[in-house]
Amino acid sequence: MRGTPNIVPTGGLSMPLSPLPPAADVVVVGGGPVGMLLAAELALRQVRVVVLERAERTVDEPRAGTLHARTAQSLVRRGVLPGGPADASAGEWTSTPFHFAGMPGLTISAPAAEGAPVVGMPQARIERYFEARTRELGGTVVRGATVRAVRQGAGSVEVELSDGSAITSGWVVGCDGARGTVRAQAGIGSSEHPATCAALVAMVRLTDPARAFPGWHRTPRGWIMMNVNPFGISRVLTFDFDARHDDRRAPVTLAELSETTERIAGRAVPMTGLGPAGRFSDFARLADTYREGRVLLAGDAAHVHFPVGGQGLNLGLQDAFNLGWKLSAVLRDGAPEELLDSYTQERRPTARRVIDNTRIQATLMDPSSRFDPLRAHYRELLTLPEANRRIGDMISGQEAAYGHGFAQDRALGGAHAGLRLSDLLAGGRAVLLDEGEGAGAASQAAEAWSDRLETAVAARPEGPRPCVRLVRPDGYVAWSSPSHAVRARELQDVLARLLGPHRPRTAAGQGTEPPAAGQHAEAATARGR
Repeated sequence: MRGTPNIVPTGGLSMPLSPLPPAADVVVVGGGPVGMLLAAELALRQVRVVVLERAERTVDEPRAGTLHARTAQSLVRRGVLPGGPADASAGEWTSTPFHFAGMPGLTISAPAAEGAPVVGMPQARIERYFEARTRELGGTVVRGATVRAVRQGAGSVEVELSDGSAITSGWVVGCDGARGTVRAQAGIGSSEHPATCAALVAMVRLTDPARAFPGWHRTPRGWIMMNVNPFGISRVLTFDFDARHDDRRAPVTLAELSETTERIAGRAVPMTGLGPAGRFSDFARLADTYREGRVLLAGDAAHVHFPVGGQGLNLGLQDAFNLGWKLSAVLRDGAPEELLDSYTQERRPTARRVIDNTRIQATLMDPSSRFDPLRAHYRELLTLPEANRRIGDMISGQEAAYGHGFAQDRALGGAHAGLRLSDLLAGGRAVLLDEGEGAGAASQAAEAWSDRLETAVAARPEGPRPCVRLVRPDGYVAWSSPSHAVRARELQDVLARLLGPHRPRTAAGQGTEPPAAGQHAEAATARGR
């Protein structure tokens, strides 16, 4: 492995209180993992960003704790997680067993060069890391801030807090969850699917671990999933398809959890010491659009679904990676606002796919015998390599392929020898990757964008003809051309659309240049890579 994860320890950080500034370029409402990652992405590009978070501090709850392959790969490209072996071949893959609707047999696979296809990481730990990163990069995080109103003007948005204070910004992004204020205030409609089950999740101490049910367990009355820790705190989930939550915000009691677990399991599972606990269901909602004027949505504010398979956290984090560089390009570099429309165009279909597959999983998890043939059918599908791979790519986010697909991490040559593509993307800029004999026509055509673009030579591939690829800051390939047939005007049009108009060099010929190779090497070393 190349280095170690930079995510901060679970213990958290002591954050200073920040006053509310009068103005910002972007206000992010909601400081969960999605909001904090988006803020860090914006601050990385020198955008004045303010996060408004209602909670006074991050709370360790038994929520999402799985980073799937595409999210892990994206974090590798920011230097947050380590990639795979530097000498991994292009055709080498690594796999991790997973489940589909609680049924074993699914395998999540990813290129070995990208690192582990599934990474265990508590949601609170991610939130703390990116809060610290946002502050480090100059962003502002205001905790204890409850948003009451969002008002759009001709060229700005005013956000009013419950205490009467307000902040004005150019853009607002609602990352405030399924019951947040921003979507409603912006008047963005949605389509919904009602709940068909009631689920509980809690951290408890199992007093007789031998009577527990490790992993996923289906009975005629529902499902139980337990992460059993015989020496400490265990996580318990119950899925009851004969019940509905009257009030999802009602506190979960130890008596209710014990009774529900016993009823579904068919026997008592002694437990004590109830810790953080909550309710959820398979209710689903998808916003009609992710943008209304100067208001955008990300994470659960845009999409809600049955949280099976750990897809929700990853879906939201990928929203942030997609939106961060686009909003920055519009704000700082003069890219056309139409670029922000591509955010909805790219991310909403992905959310629809997640909602659809989690609705399928909820149906498969219904313990009624009428679904036994459907379960048998899916178990058979999981034994077919092609079907298994397709479902695995869907769950892990690797089926997303905007433009020309996701650029696999690889070794670089020339002035960047000893570095990898992920090292260049760590700074949050696009990369023009030339597999030819040198910089050539593509580099010359892109010279006027050198303040926003890295240019690098990659090792020549085996087999396919060498290409020039424009890799977006989020790792996807926006444009590709054979090395011997680069159309300069075509490349420049793509650069202007994605990164804003070119900036002519000064009279002295000293334009803003990207960091030298040595600086990248120092940055990579600092990340432990």
